[in-house]
Amino acid sequence: MYWEKEYETMSRGQIKEIQLKRLKSLVERLYNNVPFYRKKFKERGILPGDIKTLEDIRHLPFTTKQDLRDTYPFGMFAVPMEEVVRLHGSSGTTGKPVVVGYTKNDLKTWGSLMARCMTMAGVSSKDVVQNAYGYGLFTGGLGVHYGAETLGAAVVPMSGGNTAKQLMLMQDFGTSVLACTPTYALYMAEEAHAGGVDWNKIKLKVGIFGAEPWSDAMRQQLEERWNITALDIYGLSEVLGPGVACECLCKKGLHINEDHFIAEVIDPETGEQLPYGEKGELVFTSLTKEAFPVLRYRTRDISVLYEDKCQCGRTLVRMERVTGRTDDMLIIRGVNVFPSQVESVLLEFGETEPHYLLVVDRKGAMDDLEIWVEVSDRMFSDKVRGLEDLEKRLKSRLFSVLGISAKIKLVEPKSIPRSEGKAKRIVDKRLK
Repeated sequence: MYWEKEYETMSRGQIKEIQLKRLKSLVERLYNNVPFYRKKFKERGILPGDIKTLEDIRHLPFTTKQDLRDTYPFGMFAVPMEEVVRLHGSSGTTGKPVVVGYTKNDLKTWGSLMARCMTMAGVSSKDVVQNAYGYGLFTGGLGVHYGAETLGAAVVPMSGGNTAKQLMLMQDFGTSVLACTPTYALYMAEEAHAGGVDWNKIKLKVGIFGAEPWSDAMRQQLEERWNITALDIYGLSEVLGPGVACECLCKKGLHINEDHFIAEVIDPETGEQLPYGEKGELVFTSLTKEAFPVLRYRTRDISVLYEDKCQCGRTLVRMERVTGRTDDMLIIRGVNVFPSQVESVLLEFGETEPHYLLVVDRKGAMDDLEIWVEVSDRMFSDKVRGLEDLEKRLKSRLFSVLGISAKIKLVEPKSIPRSEGKAKRIVDKRLK
């Protein structure tokens, strides 16, 4: 089953021909409309006319998340603001989000690409899609919503949380597709089994899960507990949102929508391109975005690309599910968390030392974040009530900055290991 068969099953030669044509157009637009890129091109001595083959992309500059922060909020936009009809954002190391914009045509393209991804997952206009991704600045909720509507499926716009109602509507509406983070889906399954759900009324057949890393072991758990096919979807706000790539029913990697994106894998240390089959950092160029196109965006996600044709008939390059990152960003319950965010909060409090550890685990179905914080000698020798008050204040402040709740563990001075090199700030037990 295809959404746009002519693009999903093109020969490799046809795909590269479309990519080259669109890359040339993109470089021209960026040079003429985005001062940031024009400056980068001039620094490298590159003109749009120098891009003659797809291989020439390696001569073009990378774009990083820091570049997006430095041009906050609209410095990377390639169209006037009167053409922008939607703004989304993703969390970053500061309190301000990375801002992305969409024109009317961008939203139409986004909806079509999400419909393509959902079709890969076996979804059709006959399905009822329960969308439990968060709505708002996060791109997940509305991305899935408009994709399902474009496909012609019925959408239940539940957003995240309110699990009892999620399960009630799932039974009453005959939900056949669940879209959310994998950890939330697993939590819902636990609640369903514990809460006396009438399994005769559960019509789920497929789950489209993303926004956080998850393992094949979790896939097996999800499929067994829900009796569904669990598939991975990939996207990031800086490139589009969900819809960049998705698994088909063959589960042999995520098909990248190459007529809209050029995917590369690079050595994260040298920046050099790596061949198909070698693990490295994913880099994406958005070929058709109008409002906010990015050139060679360094995702920091680690993966592998495969060029061979899939059993489903699609010729689109496939990527392995993301296995890790090259930076210190964590994705917890779908939210980006940086150690530097924690550090900035601790520096506001005089009662703590600048030594901390983020311990991430998966307790049951949900990600669990515990932050170990060293307190000062004076505070540690203080009354218990004072420590309890500090713990509450830290928890409240960190929730307002991170956007998710975390447990706080106050530890005695000098109890967190020191390092002569880069400090170890994270212990991630989820994928072990």
